Amino acid sequence: MARWCYRHRLLVVLLWLAALIGVGAAATSAGSDYANTFSLPDTDSKRAYDLLEKAFPQTSGDTDTVVWKVEDGKVTDGAVRSRMEPALKKIAGMDGVGEVVGPYSGERGAAQISEDGRIAYAQVTFNKQADALPKELVQDVVDTAQDAERQGLQVELGGQAIQRVEEPPTGLAEMVGLGAAAVILFLAFGSLLAMLLPLCVAVFGVGIGDFGIQLLSHGTNMPDLAPLLASLIGLGVGIDYALFIVTRHRRGILRGLDPEEAAMTALNTSGRAVLFAGGTVCIALAGMLVTNLRFLDGVVIGTTLTVVLSVLAAITLLPALLGLFGTRVLSRRQRRKLAAEGAETTSEKTSGLAARWSAQVQKRPRRTAALALVVMAVLALPVLSLRLGTVDQGNDDTTTTTRQAYDMLAEGFGPGFNGPLQVVVEGGDSAALVKGIEATEGVAQASALPPAHGVSLIQVVPTTSPQSKETSELIDRLREDAIPEAGVTAHVGGVTAVSKDFATVTGDRLPLFVGTIIALGFLLLLLAFRSLVVPLTAAVMNLVAAAASFGVLVAIFQWGWGLDLLGLGKEGPINAFLPVIMLSLLFGLSMDYQVFLVSRMHEEWVHTRDNARAVRVGLAETSRVINSAALIMVAVFVAFVLSGNSGAAMAGVGLAAAVALDAFILRTALVPAAMHLLGRSNWWLPAWLDKRLPHLAVEPAEESERPAPADGASEGRAGAGAAGTGGSAVHGFVRDADGGPVEHASVTLLSKGGGRRLDSVASLADGSYIVSAPAPGTYLLTVTAAPYGARAQRVEVGEEPLVYDVELRSGEVDVVG
Repeated sequence: MARWCYRHRLLVVLLWLAALIGVGAAATSAGSDYANTFSLPDTDSKRAYDLLEKAFPQTSGDTDTVVWKVEDGKVTDGAVRSRMEPALKKIAGMDGVGEVVGPYSGERGAAQISEDGRIAYAQVTFNKQADALPKELVQDVVDTAQDAERQGLQVELGGQAIQRVEEPPTGLAEMVGLGAAAVILFLAFGSLLAMLLPLCVAVFGVGIGDFGIQLLSHGTNMPDLAPLLASLIGLGVGIDYALFIVTRHRRGILRGLDPEEAAMTALNTSGRAVLFAGGTVCIALAGMLVTNLRFLDGVVIGTTLTVVLSVLAAITLLPALLGLFGTRVLSRRQRRKLAAEGAETTSEKTSGLAARWSAQVQKRPRRTAALALVVMAVLALPVLSLRLGTVDQGNDDTTTTTRQAYDMLAEGFGPGFNGPLQVVVEGGDSAALVKGIEATEGVAQASALPPAHGVSLIQVVPTTSPQSKETSELIDRLREDAIPEAGVTAHVGGVTAVSKDFATVTGDRLPLFVGTIIALGFLLLLLAFRSLVVPLTAAVMNLVAAAASFGVLVAIFQWGWGLDLLGLGKEGPINAFLPVIMLSLLFGLSMDYQVFLVSRMHEEWVHTRDNARAVRVGLAETSRVINSAALIMVAVFVAFVLSGNSGAAMAGVGLAAAVALDAFILRTALVPAAMHLLGRSNWWLPAWLDKRLPHLAVEPAEESERPAPADGASEGRAGAGAAGTGGSAVHGFVRDADGGPVEHASVTLLSKGGGRRLDSVASLADGSYIVSAPAPGTYLLTVTAAPYGARAQRVEVGEEPLVYDVELRSGEVDVVG
């Protein structure tokens, strides 16, 4: 498939362009129909909502609030009324506004004025829900109301529709994230065209995904958070997956392959790993369905669609773009060096820093593991005070009109006014219940509306804010004490009660969800690496990463550390749906890094049966690309602080923390240190289980990644190719006369007479090397490195890998005929 896409590159690119334009045009024409529907069957708040809908049918439109406050005098003064009444009348006459109820309309309006007479509010009811209202109409309402301001008269507005016009321009977070990713990619590749490749893949995957979600919103309940979260995860995985493939493609060209073969090798190795990694992310997302929270169904559909499209773009569009760019994916310096010196001396080397860090972890695994664990434990401590809930406009930034309206209402009518409770009485006499509620601790006021269809509604204003722990405890007291004592059938509803029930249901189902995704991850890694210890280690690490990342979330969003610096408003509870979403995404992304790291270790283990070497080489050769990928994801996720959506901002910060901790502490320090301590037991699997498990190869042997052996010596498989072929290997260290490591030495394994090259590699920064032998026998091993001499030695390779260290001296030539 990759070869077909490469050779028909223009057609493939045009097909993707047509898909993007076609789906985009359809979505633009159809518009969106997002619906934030919380379906919580068998909860008290849901029963209250069902009764209210039957007995008190409300208008279908969104209701927002205009609030004004005077510094001196009262809101009923003629000077204030002369400014506010014409403004409210003008708003009421706008096309799209159904009704405006102000404080100057008799006895009913008097209740909309605070006791001290300095604050009043009017309710504006639109004829559509907030998501369906034109932004121009809402902006006209805001401008008309705030035009009435004067010195000493402050006018602010609150509500869902008002909040929409305060959001930053759509796509701002995505553009900032792409810009940050572009800088990191350019620094990593040193080539403008190579930088563009991952960005193109991400733009096509996320672009078609977002348009597709918009179309799907007409057929299923899709929350407005779904496209934001889909963009967040789609940009991260799309860029990362393309980064892995482009890195492998560039390596192939530098090793002497023509661009087409390099692309085929990259897609048949890293491309297969991308398929596996994308599959694990989709499985993790699907794990959200076990919670049976219907609100999350749209999130699962939207994010999964975007991940699938990102993977498809990486394995079809990317090879086509590689065909268009050819060798220009290399920097100019690399192309010049390749032309002048040839393939063997221009292959990309493991950086000295990565090799030195890997050797340091091997040397001091206990100290490294202990330090990493201490860091993660300290970061995880705040999670002990985690409180789930729902954020509202009281968490907006203090500069927004919605936050100022929220604070003014709390000042004039009490903190509980922004989240009143609705006690719905089914039959019976509500008078006794009203008295019982008024006497309940934490209630500021309670008033009953006239009954309708045998149902009474009691509006209860708490003394505390909607997000406070005390309000949650009040709901429990009403349900467990006040209502039973009154001897009536009643249910507590309202937005605040729904939020509490949602948090409770989520918390109850979280253990099942965590168990499901951990079990799925264990099974996938068991099949991939034929080991019980590797997937068990990964499961523990995932839990550690989750605890630490939620600790960071609690410290920032619940305790308020750094909120002002980030411009994220006021502290409050953690969104109830966030643990499920974050754990799904964290599981999928952690699996990506775990597979990429451990697959290289497993490859080395299969060749040498040397655990210490396998862990050292695997970490040295993968840490750079893992860290680059993690930096890109962190940049993309943090950019969603600019989205204007508190849920997306919270998810962005949480996922950025999770990815940073996972890549820079767990995969770079704790996992390799633990694997050094566990030794050969890392790869233990009972024989009876090994026979019964199906074989799952994440990556095939890289047979074509190095230039073909001379004289048709096809049996000499390069590098990883020896795995599973009955061959063996020669490995060891190249050192100088003082015992120091020799980096970039050319190590070549030749046939017995020296006529055929079977394998060739360059030594790493620590001097280590490994070459593959096709079968047991006698071979010639040659080692050369400037300014040292050259050495050659016959080696006898048996069934087990041969350990052979080489010492080079300056100016020495040692040739064996």
